[in-house]
Amino acid sequence: MFIILLRFSANRSEAARLMDGHNAWLRKGFDDGAFLLAGSLKPEGGGAILAHGATRDALMARLQQDPFVAEDVVRVELHEIAPGRVDERLAFLKVAA
Repeated sequence: MFIILLRFSANRSEAARLMDGHNAWLRKGFDDGAFLLAGSLKPEGGGAILAHGATRDALMARLQQDPFVAEDVVRVELHEIAPGRVDERLAFLKVAA
């Protein structure tokens, strides 16, 4: 499982222009089953994604397809978690680890 932080970067001002492409990229991640959650970092820090079911290399390749990453609107922080204890509602994450 991975927590991905997309922190605003040098070209933050380009976010509005690239938003449609970024949202399409997010939709594909959900459609493919790679993303479980996506949302904004508050206040105005960028975004975060919870992903699972992919290798680090595959996830990094997917992240490079995000227009925000490609255009340096955000910088990526990728954190891998090996779930040891989970609430039963999230038990599938432990199995997928």
